[in-house]
Amino acid sequence: MAEMTMIQALNTALKEEMERDENVFLMGEDIREMGSTFGVTTGLYKIWPDRVINTPLAEAGTANMCVGAALYGKRPVFEIMFADFSTLIYDAIVNQASKMRYMSHGKVCCPVVFRGPQGAGGGIGAHHSQTVDSWFMNAPGLKMVEPSTPQDAYGLMKASIRDNNPVLFWEHKALYRVPGDVQIGEDQIVPIGKAKVCKEGTDITVVAGQLMLMRIFKLLPELEKAGISIELIDPRTIKPFDYETVEASVRKTGRLLMVAEGCREGNWTADIASNIGETCYNALKGPIRRLGAIDSPIPYATAELFMIPSEDSIAKTIKEMVK
Repeated sequence: MAEMTMIQALNTALKEEMERDENVFLMGEDIREMGSTFGVTTGLYKIWPDRVINTPLAEAGTANMCVGAALYGKRPVFEIMFADFSTLIYDAIVNQASKMRYMSHGKVCCPVVFRGPQGAGGGIGAHHSQTVDSWFMNAPGLKMVEPSTPQDAYGLMKASIRDNNPVLFWEHKALYRVPGDVQIGEDQIVPIGKAKVCKEGTDITVVAGQLMLMRIFKLLPELEKAGISIELIDPRTIKPFDYETVEASVRKTGRLLMVAEGCREGNWTADIASNIGETCYNALKGPIRRLGAIDSPIPYATAELFMIPSEDSIAKTIKEMVK
């Protein structure tokens, strides 16, 4: 057990997986001497100079190289400098990597990890602060994970590298330097597709991850003082989603609020809410509610924080639902 930031936890997981499997290698812009924009790959090139590869500003070409390498038995991890730039490799992800198993009648797998930072909090504008997860929900064959803690970042990264399917691994830049206890070791794999009940409660189920989860944790004393008992669930994996855990919670509390940082329009929470509404209809005491960012590009500087659900708006919604 050691205290680590999410950056350190990710770095440790990458190092251990590269030690464990010589087929694991890294590609991305400035990931060698610079250690990537946020330092996730710091020092790894000194150990494996041939397996930590700097790439030019040519994301589409690099992504397709990674897909090709995965088809030949390698396990590439491609760092996208900012998750927003995943639009530049959308074809490689959605039309190539995600369809390989289907197109080969199950004979070929594509074990590639596309990872990078998403989310607001850095004041770096409309092309560097978006939450991109909902863009990929309609692509069969992909897995998509979003760790909220250093421990989950460590365990999910190891699981993603070992998975035989393409995985999108989105980290939140505002959580990179938040410390936490991390248990390291071979048995600390966090399974893809399994949510985590962070706090048990009886009045309302709240599903939220990453920065939104941290904001709700800060609200707990206020809500407990108001006599509201929250069951708080971190999905950890967005695709495939852990319906079983959320449905069990909703049948207990009778209420569901889903909080996501991305724009509310077309957000992944809508699909989840629709399915939960169908399966748990008789247990619901009121309509399922969703919170998300307003339908606008993210502005520069601290103004971006007014775009996404605030602690005040989350607390107000919970109180309205439970009253």
